[in-house]
Order: sequence, then structure tokens, then C-alpha cells
Amino acid sequence: MPQALNRQLGGFDATTVGIGSMIGAGVFVVFSPAAAAAGSLLPLAVALAAVVAYANAAASAQLATVHPVSGGTYTYGRRQLGEWPGFLAGWSFITGKLASCAAMALTFGLYAAPGFEKAAGVAAVAALTSVNLLGITRTALMTRIIVALVIPVLAFVIVAAFAQPADDAGALPAGPTGVLQAAGLMFFAFAGYARIATMGEEVREPARNIPRAIFGALGFTLALYLLLAFGLLRAVGPGALADSPAPLAEVFPTSGSLPVLAVAIAAALASLGALLALISGIARTSLAMAREGDLPRVFGAVSARRATPFAAELATAVVVIALLLGTDVLTVVGFSSFGVLLYYAVANLSALTLTSRPWYAPRALNILGFAGCLVLAFTLPLQSVLTMTVILLVGLLGRAAVVLVRRRRH
Repeated sequence: MPQALNRQLGGFDATTVGIGSMIGAGVFVVFSPAAAAAGSLLPLAVALAAVVAYANAAASAQLATVHPVSGGTYTYGRRQLGEWPGFLAGWSFITGKLASCAAMALTFGLYAAPGFEKAAGVAAVAALTSVNLLGITRTALMTRIIVALVIPVLAFVIVAAFAQPADDAGALPAGPTGVLQAAGLMFFAFAGYARIATMGEEVREPARNIPRAIFGALGFTLALYLLLAFGLLRAVGPGALADSPAPLAEVFPTSGSLPVLAVAIAAALASLGALLALISGIARTSLAMAREGDLPRVFGAVSARRATPFAAELATAVVVIALLLGTDVLTVVGFSSFGVLLYYAVANLSALTLTSRPWYAPRALNILGFAGCLVLAFTLPLQSVLTMTVILLVGLLGRAAVVLVRRRRH
């Protein structure tokens, strides 16, 4: 029997990890491309993404209480729907989130060491992997510190945005397709609560703490995103917001000022928080897949001393560094969103099969979440959809070949 992970985290730690996973991506990466698609209807796109995110959160919370082990939707899909849907969910999560890790590492480098961003990103991946290898409690503590430093800066940006005169620039036109595409991009920013579900084997009293952590992290982040969306549109305007590589800094007219420096520091820290949680989440999904033979068994190794999936953690770091050095990773928002939306489509379909249902997860909500995921996924930019489809097909064909070889041997 494989060695289990230890239940060391309470509800507050799990909630903090979820918040840390979301704000690093959402605040500093997604608002510009989402504003380019939705224009002045950006808050509507945030709200639509939040509705789908709530349905997915309800499904994840419901499934996590039934299957409180590592792996998230990979495990849920495998146990509720079968091996192939589970593999599709796990492969979607791992490939999409590996690209997200590389993007977060480069985002950190762009803010922390302009001109040497890839070297700084590699250093960040190495340092945060070392933190994760020390144990899940160190990961939670580090995330808590980062969140505590970033949230006050974001609150300052919101207050400053609403304190400024409203920008009178004309609204960018946006049809229904633009709003849906922006909602799909914004979903990238809500996907951090998946990290809570992947920690199912490390949270105390999972039936109580995991649902509370998922809904708490989602509610807090939704309020933050809506305030930022309205504030940025008011202070900057939809056109300038869509064109800016650093939209939060646009609130302050003087470049190089103390507020702009504070935003840069917060962006670097938030990217570190998201990267820390993402590396940990990918490793735990890889651990679950290795236990079932869907990835090489070596990735199922767990440190007896630290109770961490060290082989999966190290492999994740190696792949992220390779992506960081070899690709243009700031183009992966749509790519990652497509993979994560498919991941949650499987989660909703898995939750639909459960007979025991808590008050927060009626069957209709699972249907809404499943349909919402597919709609948002296929309104994303075509290049993102095609790229991720090819990667998913490669994974499915690879698994089919492995299954065929195993059957012939037996």
C-alpha cells in the first residue's frame, strides 16, 4: 500500500492556500486581455466566470468530502465515471497548470529583475520547490505570509482607483462572444480553489474544512476581483486597461513613484504565492496518477520524513524550468483556461452521479457548471483551443498505447 500524506492543515490554512493560488494569476495577468475582449462589460465577464466557478466549487467541495484523498478531479472522475474521464481530467490539469507555473515564474522575473527575468524565474522555481519539499505546513505558512503582504497593496489600489476622477474615454464595444471569451479568460483567475481539493489527503476534518475553505477562498477573491474591475475601468478606462502590460500601475500617473513600486513588489510576491501553490498542486495530482499507473510509478514516491511527494515535486520543477527557458510562456492564459475548464467539466459530471447531496450542491447546479465550462472553453481564442486539444489527444493516445501493451503482457 502506498504511503499516505499527513493531515496537517486546518481550514484557515487551506483557505489561504486557495486565495494565494488565485490572486497571483488573476490580478496581475488576466485583467488586460479580459478587458480587450469585454471592454466596459468587464465586470459582467467577472460575474459570469464567478457563476461557473461557484458551480465548480460546489462540485469540488461535494466530491472532496466523499473522496478526501490527493488528486482532486482526477481521483473523483476515475472513481465516479471511470478510468478514461479521470485521466482526461488529470492530464488537462497537469498540462494546463505546468504552463501556468512557467507564466507565473516569468511574471515574477519581469517585476523582480527586469532584463534577467528568466534567470529570476528559474531561481524562484528552485526556491519554492525547496519550500514544498520541507512539507505542506511550510507551504501553507509561506502562502499565508505572501497573502498578508499582497492584500493591503490591492486594497490601496482599489481605494486609489475609486478616489480618482472617472475616465471619460468611450466604452469599447463588446458583443456576447467577447463577454464570454473574457469570462473564459477570467476563469483562469478563479481556478485556485482546485488547489484546495488536491490537498484532500492533508486537511484535517476534510468533510467540514474543505467545503468551507473552497467557498471562503472563492467568495473573498470574487469580491476583490469585482472591486478591481469597477475601479480599473473607472480610473483607467477600458481602452488603456486593455493595452497595459501592468494595469494596476496605470492607476498611478507617475511612473517610478512609491505606489508603483509597491504594486511591482506585490505583483512579484503574488506571483510567488501562485507559483508555490501551483507546483504543490501539480505534484499531488501527479502523485495520484502515478499511484494508479497513469504516470510512471516513480512519481508516487513519498518522503517518509517530510510526507511530501518529492519525486513529483522535483519532476514538476524540471518541466517548469524547461518551459520557462524554451517557450514564450506569457501567451498561455487561454491555453491553461481551456485545460482547467475541461477539468471542471469532469468534476461537475462526477458530482452529478452522487446520490447524497448537501444543500449547496443541487443536481441542477452540476448541470449548469458542466454546460458553463464547455461554453466558456470553446469561446476561448481558437489557437488556445487547438493547441490544448492536440496536447490532450497526445496524452489519450499515449495512455491507449500503454493500456494495450499491458493487456498483451497479461
